[in-house]
Amino acid sequence: MRLFLALIFILAPLIFNGQYNFDKVTQSDINLKVYERDTTANAVVLTEKGDFFFTVIERQIFLIKKYSVKIKIFNEKGFEQANVMIPLYHNEDSREKAYDIKGMTNNGLIKTGLNQKDIYQEEEGENWSYTKFTLPNIQKGSIIQYSYKIKTPFFFNLDGWDFQTDIPKIYSEFNAKIPGTYYYNRSLYGGLPLVVKENSIKKTCFDVGAGYPAVDCEIIKYAMKNIPAFNNEEEYMLAPSNYLARLDFELATHYRYDGSKKQYTKTWKSVDSEFKKDKDIGRQLVKNSFFTKQFEENNLQGNSDLETANNIFNFVKKHFRWNGKYGIYKNIRVKEAFNEKVGNIGEINISLINMLNAADITTNLMLISTRQNGLPKKSQPVITDFNYVIAKTEIGGKTFLLDASDKINSFGFLPFRCLNHYGRVMDFKEDSYWYDIVPQNKNKVVIRGNATLNPELGEITGKIREINQGYNAIAKYKILKSKTESEYLDDIEGSTSSEFFIDDYKLEKERSTDKLVMQSYDFSIENALKDGAIYLNPILIKFFAKNPFLRDSRNFPIDFGYPYTYEYNLTIKIPEEYKLISLPENKAIALPNNHGILDFKCLENNGQLNVRFLFQLKNYYFESENYEALQAFFNEAVIIQKNSLVNIQKI
Repeated sequence: MRLFLALIFILAPLIFNGQYNFDKVTQSDINLKVYERDTTANAVVLTEKGDFFFTVIERQIFLIKKYSVKIKIFNEKGFEQANVMIPLYHNEDSREKAYDIKGMTNNGLIKTGLNQKDIYQEEEGENWSYTKFTLPNIQKGSIIQYSYKIKTPFFFNLDGWDFQTDIPKIYSEFNAKIPGTYYYNRSLYGGLPLVVKENSIKKTCFDVGAGYPAVDCEIIKYAMKNIPAFNNEEEYMLAPSNYLARLDFELATHYRYDGSKKQYTKTWKSVDSEFKKDKDIGRQLVKNSFFTKQFEENNLQGNSDLETANNIFNFVKKHFRWNGKYGIYKNIRVKEAFNEKVGNIGEINISLINMLNAADITTNLMLISTRQNGLPKKSQPVITDFNYVIAKTEIGGKTFLLDASDKINSFGFLPFRCLNHYGRVMDFKEDSYWYDIVPQNKNKVVIRGNATLNPELGEITGKIREINQGYNAIAKYKILKSKTESEYLDDIEGSTSSEFFIDDYKLEKERSTDKLVMQSYDFSIENALKDGAIYLNPILIKFFAKNPFLRDSRNFPIDFGYPYTYEYNLTIKIPEEYKLISLPENKAIALPNNHGILDFKCLENNGQLNVRFLFQLKNYYFESENYEALQAFFNEAVIIQKNSLVNIQKI
């Protein structure tokens, strides 16, 4: 009996490998304790393969997508790789199906297969469901393998291949066999090199039967090696989809067996025509009489077109409450939304466009994609690339891009989510065209202060005035709106030394505008004098406390959204019986092409210490080759703000 059990134990790996037909787990796979190219990786894909092909099942053509992968798990944070979720699309008539799902966990000689009872389905949203499972018996050092197939009737859903994900991959391979009856546009993104790129034609490889001739197929094979992980949490980047190494397919033409063809890729001229007739977009832009009435009844006419446009913008912004939805492709009903005073982005901004046109201020709808939705393709119209609409108008030779959904944003300032480089202007009287989104450039935070040393009290007292302008003003207003005054001041005090206290805070409303925030407050620093000496960091208020760029390298651009300037000026009066012993080193640094300036000066003049710190980003978009320079630039700014020290002692 013992011999029989031992034989089962020894033969188990062979039984599992034969049953599941996975790639062999090698001794080097087992011995791998850390991935040398990325020692921080929690797991690594050893091999990954996809095979996409077309087949006929019960006289219907289906696309089959076969996927298999082998992953090494290094630690507990890598356990999440054992949680698998397969997205499946469906509409009212048809749905995708996942089948032939297999999985196995390798822990040395012990191999545990996936129980089919542990596979389950979940519906999510209107058109998506998910097949889910978790590989069993996961441990540190486990090697997991799983495979599945997806059967889909949706030929447009040859959705390509993601070479790059959140964990590194040693080898990733994509194969496809595409009948000549289907032509797909394809695009390779991400900038990583292919190690295999093969294309060939296989004669008469696809036969639907029923007397139709067999057609040729294109056979493609693409592969990459040593693919780095993509960190979705990197700061200052647009949507990861812009940069991930991936292969995209888009169905362009279907050549039918009867000799006809269906064109899926459209021209902008045909898209313009469709939009003009669309009940959710085009027809909502011609509600002239309704919005003329609203314009007149609310007395929005100004002394100039610019004043009128501002009046209309502020009226629409105040009138509507945004419901949090973008809603640009369906369920746009501007009259109903206007009467209910609640609407999605489409309803709010199309109402704005209608009212501006009612005032004889020519305004067009502009389709854009938000920062987290990805950049729209310019090569051909892909309407689903867009998820947002704004207004574009020209007044006095100057162009304004407007969005009335945000209560805080002012005229000419798009919400940060909209700062995504370009969009498509739908000029229904002429042809549509691309237009660049250029952010406002007057964005700054200026801090001016003066301080006095009071040795007899052992403290430093003074006054600070803070000015926020442009997008920095908008950000400041949002902070002030989200906190009580006490919470806001606690945050300022908490970001400085433990002995820093604020008194007599004032938001100078009479001097502030929607693009400018002015604040002032008195402050005191207690216990500043110790043993007849004062050691003080003269940067009392810090603009940022840490470097956002900590990784050794970055292979995608840095996008701040808009240029900005931080300026800090402090004057400290030194008592006659005290003198300066030491000052921090002055520094001046510039980014390549003068796209950024860092200037720090700490100088004594007639019993006064004058401190100036300037941090300026003149550009807001940097290619990846500028990463090291930016990293050093920010690092120096952090060091200056954190480690600058002035030593003042009694004579």
